[in-house]
This record gives sequence, C-alpha cells and structure tokens, in this order.
Amino acid sequence: MRATMAGVLAVVGVLAGCGTATSAQPTPTGPGVLTLKDAAPPAPGGEVGSASDEFAAATGLSVWSKLSETEKDLDRIAKLDVNTTAKGSLYLEPKVSAWFDGFRGPFVYQELAGDIVMHARLKVEGKKGVKPTRKFSLGGLMARVPNSYAKANWMSVTTGTADESGRLEMTYTKDGSSGPHETKIKSGWVELVLARVGRLAVALYKEDGGAWKVGGRWPSELPEVLQWGMTAYTDWDSYGALKKDPSKGNAKQVKGTPDLKMTVDFVRFLRPELPDYVDPLNTASVPDDVLIKVVTPSGA
Repeated sequence: MRATMAGVLAVVGVLAGCGTATSAQPTPTGPGVLTLKDAAPPAPGGEVGSASDEFAAATGLSVWSKLSETEKDLDRIAKLDVNTTAKGSLYLEPKVSAWFDGFRGPFVYQELAGDIVMHARLKVEGKKGVKPTRKFSLGGLMARVPNSYAKANWMSVTTGTADESGRLEMTYTKDGSSGPHETKIKSGWVELVLARVGRLAVALYKEDGGAWKVGGRWPSELPEVLQWGMTAYTDWDSYGALKKDPSKGNAKQVKGTPDLKMTVDFVRFLRPELPDYVDPLNTASVPDDVLIKVVTPSGA
C-alpha cells in the first residue's frame, strides 16, 4: 500500500511525535500559550451529544447510516448488528475492502456540523485470533466529506494490522491522496478520539489501563458538515493488480480472505473549544497535555 504514496501532501506531515509538528516559541505578535489551567474539556450534551450511542439496544442502528446505502456504493459489510453478537456493543465484520487514496470500504456514520470530538472504546481482532492476520486489516473512527468520490477527502484513526500487527494508523486523505502514520499499540480494548477544532484535526488514543497520547495533528481543510462514524476494512493483498486502480477496485467486490471483527462499546460526541489567541498546530502554543484536555471528556 505504501507504493502509491509518492504524492503525499505536505499537509499530512504535521504529525505529533514524528518530528514535523512545529514547536516555534510564540512571540508578542504571534500566537499565545494555552495553559493546562485555562484549558477546558469538551462539552457533553446538546444536539451533538444526542448523536452519542451506547449500543444498549438492538434498534441502535436506526440512528446510523451506511455509506453503501446513502451514496449507492457496494455493501462491503459481511455482518453488522447492535447488542446481538456482542452484548451492549456494535459488532462489524467487513468483506475484503480498503480505505486508502481513492479506495472505499465500509462506513457507518452520522452527518454532523461544526467542531466535533468523537470518542469511542473499541476492540479489533482477527476472526479466529487476537490479531488480524491479513495486511491492512484495521478498524476505528473516520470523518469524511460527503459525496467525495471523485476526490476522496477524509481522516481516520484505526487499529489492528497494517504492514505488521499491533499498529495504530492515523490517516489524513486530501483529494484522493492518503498520508498514513503508524505507531505501535497493544492489542485489545482501546479508546480513540478523532476531532476537528477550528483549523485543527487531531487523533488521540489510550491503551487499556494507559494514558491518553496524541497520535497526530493536521491542518483541517474540511468543510463544516462531515460524516462522522466507524469503519473497518481488511485484506489489502487480495486486491492484487487492482491496487493501482481505485475505480476498478471500487466497482467490484474483491474476493479474498477477510480477517477482522470489530466490537464497539460506545461512540460519544462532544463540542470542543479553543481560544482564538492560540495556534493549535504549534506545540509551544498548545502543548500535547493541554490538547489532550481540550479534546478528551472530563474524567476519561
């Protein structure tokens, strides 16, 4: 999958932890510094809060839309239910699929406007083992520009098997060009946050029993209204020669060996806020510990 990344946009290079996020010190005429004391966690409730889902009832899918239905795409979901396969959870098994450059996979979402924090607890496994065995078998959170088929625009944070197992992958895709960044992560339950705050897009993660970490910061060039939801995809190798042709790869259901199941405990939506005087892409203006407070629920 990395072979087509020669055109990765520079915008995706602004990732915390990989040496390219700016840390230039603020000046009297530049951005200010947001302190931990002055930072506030995102606000729960309200219109956005009503989109949250604890997946406690089998009717929970009624508030979610499937991309395959709303935009007439192929249905690449083998199994999807709520509070049935896994009690109190959403359960999703994808068919052979991919989210990369112009390739499309399963997506279950709600359409929401404005600045959003999407917070979820989930687990990605292989069908018969703790880890998926097929390359690029990942599941997690995504925010996508509606109807962006011709030029794909979306961001995601997913976990599972990439080139290697036990990976977390943060991806920002602009006009059909994806720039993934990976880090190691433990298998099992993980909490994820995907958020858009003004001109900042950010992905965070917390391993079970661990602390929140910033996975990536990107300049957000996404429109006001986005599709916010869950994705899972698997078995990139089975695309074979179609890896170089997203249009043909999207036009048919590729046969292969899908090996992923995802269990989602909850998805919660909140409203984040940053003061105008800061530069959220500057780690000296908004340090990681401050950003974590701004985009993670109080007490999470």
